[in-house]
Amino acid sequence: MTDDLSFLRTQARTQRFTLGAPKEFRVSPDRSRLLYLRAESGFDRRNSLWQLDLRTDTESKIVDAAELLPGEEELPPEERARRERARETSGGVVGYAVDEAFSVVAFPLSGRLYTADLRTGETSLRVDGAVVDPRPNPAGTHVAYVADRRLRVIDLVTGEDTLLVDEPGEDVSWGLAEFIAAEEMSRVRGYWWAPDGRSLLVQRTDRSDVPRWTIADPVHPDAPVNTVAYPAAGTTNASVSLSFLGLDGGRVDVERGDWEYLVAVHWSAGGAPLITVQPRDQRRLEVYAVDPADGSTSLVHAESDPDWVEIVPGVPSWTADGRLVHVSAADGAYRLLLDGKPVTDEGVQVRSVLHVGDEVLFSASEDDPTQIHVYRTEHGSVRRLSTVDGVHIGSGDAAVTVLSSWSLDHSGPRVSVLRDGAPIAAVGSRTVDPGLEPEPVWLTVGERGLRAALLLPTGHRPGSAKLPVLLDPYGGPHAQRVLQSRNAFLTSQWLADQGFAVVVADGRGTPGRGPVWEKEIAGRLAEVTLDDQVDALRAVAAEYPDLDLDRVAIRGWSYGGYLAALAVLRRPDVFHAAVAGAPVTDWSLYDTHYTERYLGLPHEQPESYERNSLLADAPNLRRALLIVHGLADDNVFVAHALRLSAELLAAGRAHTFLPLAGATHMTPQTEEVAENLMLTQVRWLKRELEAR
Repeated sequence: MTDDLSFLRTQARTQRFTLGAPKEFRVSPDRSRLLYLRAESGFDRRNSLWQLDLRTDTESKIVDAAELLPGEEELPPEERARRERARETSGGVVGYAVDEAFSVVAFPLSGRLYTADLRTGETSLRVDGAVVDPRPNPAGTHVAYVADRRLRVIDLVTGEDTLLVDEPGEDVSWGLAEFIAAEEMSRVRGYWWAPDGRSLLVQRTDRSDVPRWTIADPVHPDAPVNTVAYPAAGTTNASVSLSFLGLDGGRVDVERGDWEYLVAVHWSAGGAPLITVQPRDQRRLEVYAVDPADGSTSLVHAESDPDWVEIVPGVPSWTADGRLVHVSAADGAYRLLLDGKPVTDEGVQVRSVLHVGDEVLFSASEDDPTQIHVYRTEHGSVRRLSTVDGVHIGSGDAAVTVLSSWSLDHSGPRVSVLRDGAPIAAVGSRTVDPGLEPEPVWLTVGERGLRAALLLPTGHRPGSAKLPVLLDPYGGPHAQRVLQSRNAFLTSQWLADQGFAVVVADGRGTPGRGPVWEKEIAGRLAEVTLDDQVDALRAVAAEYPDLDLDRVAIRGWSYGGYLAALAVLRRPDVFHAAVAGAPVTDWSLYDTHYTERYLGLPHEQPESYERNSLLADAPNLRRALLIVHGLADDNVFVAHALRLSAELLAAGRAHTFLPLAGATHMTPQTEEVAENLMLTQVRWLKRELEAR
């Protein structure tokens, strides 16, 4: 951390100390080269494209983002939306795709389409316009991209640029993932090249029946409102279908079954194209093979669950020799299966599949959900490649694997390249040292063995003082806070150093502990997640008497914001103040796929929505509540905060509401706002807790 910047400002400028970390790794087919993105420093937002020669350990810059784009970026609306869904806040080259031979790489920069020749290093501007998601075909002869919501293909030899489907209408798009896929299903792509590079499987999306919601900018009342298609729970989703489009102009529509969601698409030389689909209730998942000749489909795999079938990134897919790879919930675990045969045992919780080739590269947790490790299959058995404690992100393939390792021992990632599991190279990281060393006390507490961490003020001596308590959870599905990574606890340690005992706990519903653990929240989001926070607090306080249970606060963002507001509304006997950031307050205002997975359809389960809503609890507020919400949020709309505030006012319940001008669902990143928002929270919490 620099001498003239506070921790909070440095954290904002470095985007939570992630700038300068290498990412988005690709390994060449002959496994001699490695591509990746990295900024010049931990304060630089612009990523450039780099290459590491694994034979000579020589690093070179393929694309210099600052040279190509010395000024500010200008992005098309679709690219801004894509980055919001991906929570991408950096700039420069934020994504790229490469052909099969590793000769041509395509990337967008400030909305323009560029290609780079990886043999000569020459970079060419191909389209001087607003493009999204450019991808070369496997042969390296053509690049597909989306412009004006339509899929186009450019011939790299002749320069001919072809619109594949000319269909009028603002509500129809070709080649883009719809909002629900990108936000909730981890599918950000809308088209896939054939292995021979002569055709594509393309998503068509019609959002004409999706409700329209508006986002106004009250700070600039002269600006037009932003109208978005938002499928709230119980309303109409976008209509999604698929077609094969040939470079010769041919089109074959894929047989459309009775499904609601297109979950995943896979097309490789290992077998026929695969599509994975789900019905509206998500209690079944089906995998179909598709015939490109006539668009017919045949069922390859199906599974069902009385609550929901969890989506695991990276599957299903074919191995190089044609075996089906998928992950299923069985024997209390998410298990990796090859052609229906389990490869992992009951003690391994598979989290994602990272690459499928001759063997499978995947991530998982074992008996300790606070750690995530990287594994590979080996002729039917499994070997763990990451060997030290921490959180490991894997990429590459099973033969040459890149490990980005985050741990409690160092800030930022240490990136190593393994060949058949043995280290052969390292990739430098240029992240900024936070100048802060979290000292979490690791705990397993309560009858359910909740994983928790306690952070005390630096230098605190046991028995020297009673400390106000601050819970700092997320607490909901698909996210953990208690992970063995120093960076995960930087903010919590800073808060502790302001004079709090900070408790971070992961309850039921959080990942890493298997399907039974995750599904205990079905229909009971509010009840289960709040009960676990209360249990964790009391169990930690029983072990550490310096925690003052007469002064307890809670803060959180998104689901954590919902949990914070829920805490003071329903458990005022435990919680005395809450900061609720971007909270969901009325689940009927949140999107279809996420909400209906846990609560069902509103017209079929109205009591479930009422039981988990915060609005009816407004008259019960008798503790301090600060609500913070971004006015430009297109995920959890500010309507959530406004409706709760209106109910509180109607009930005569005092509260504080802090709107953030121009802020989306991502927490504010400008240095001044980020610093002052956190300082405002701390001052407010201290004042409210000391006023007791």
